[in-house]
Formats: sequence, structure tokens, C-alpha cells
Amino acid sequence: MTDKTSNVVLVILAAGASKRMGTPKQLLAWGKDTLIVHVITQALKTEAMEVIVVLGSNFNVIHQKIKHFPVTILNNMNWHSGLGESIAFASRYIMGKATLPDGILITLADQPLVNWEYLNEMISTYSSVKHPIIATSYQKFQYGVPVLFSASYLKQLIRLNSDFGAKTLISKNEHDIWYLKPEFNNTDLDTMEDYKALHSLFFE
Repeated sequence: MTDKTSNVVLVILAAGASKRMGTPKQLLAWGKDTLIVHVITQALKTEAMEVIVVLGSNFNVIHQKIKHFPVTILNNMNWHSGLGESIAFASRYIMGKATLPDGILITLADQPLVNWEYLNEMISTYSSVKHPIIATSYQKFQYGVPVLFSASYLKQLIRLNSDFGAKTLISKNEHDIWYLKPEFNNTDLDTMEDYKALHSLFFE
């Protein structure tokens, strides 16, 4: 585990209803734990000064599984408005702090291959380059989360309200972005088929 030496807040988005999955994906098994516990455990190993988990749908049952972790748990009652609203919800909480962080690192609860080493690489890159956005690069010139925004973007983040999430800001501010490509093939688990295929690669 690393020292909490950065002034970056890490936000885990975990508010969705998992409609395409058919069951709360946050509670699916991943190794000896669940997806949400795995992602939180990775986040807590980073240099982030605080870990925020945004819940919404199925709040009570998921909260019971993670309430013992040293994280800030937020209940986004408007989770049905999509990822953008969850980002805005967390950003409003951050803006209410007496002292603002230098940056906000946003990651998802359904990307189990994102490890603490990569998240730390994003934090250290942000500290060393002059770009206010550090985004994850994928194949075919695609990019997205995890993404780290300078606190100067908070006023824009709180205005997000759609299911496009951070990609809206990324696409509008390409001149501000430094891209990082992870060594792993990052995967979103949107359907049960996605989950079973990835789970079988690691645990079966």
C-alpha cells in the first residue's frame, strides 16, 4: 500500500441499476470478493487522499457490503439520469469541501481490470505534466475512463446530467488532454455474457 501523498480525490461510479446485466453487477463475484469490493480495494491502495463511492440503485444492499471500508459513500437519488449525473453529484460534494483537491480521478465499478498501479500512474502523470486532463486511451483512437480532471473543471463537471458522462468534457477539451494507454485490455462489464467471459479468463 502506498502513502496518501497526492491531493487527488478518487471517485468510483457505482450507482447504476445494471439493467442489461439483470442483477446488480456491483455484487457479482470477483475472486474472493465482489466487483465493488475489488474496485474499492484497488482504489484504497492508491495515493488518492480520499476515495468516494457513488451509489444509487440498490443503495441499501450495496451499502451493507461496503460500509466498513474507509471510503466516503454518497447516495445519488437521481442515479437514473446516468453517469453524468453521478459525476455531477460527486463533484458538488467535492466543491462543498473547505479545501479543494488538485484533481478528481473518476473510475467505474464495472472495470475490474483497472488496478491500483494504473490509477497511481495516472496520478503521478498528472503531477508531472502540464495537462489538466489525463484520459485513458483505447484502440482505434477511442478514449475515456478512468480519467483525471483538474479541479479547475469542477464547475463543468457539476453541470453534467446525461448518460455520456465524462466523455462529453473530454471530446470538447482535446487540447487539454494527456493520454495514457494501459497495459491491460480494459473492459466494461455491461452484460452477463461480458461478465462470464472475463470471469472465466481469471478464475475458471
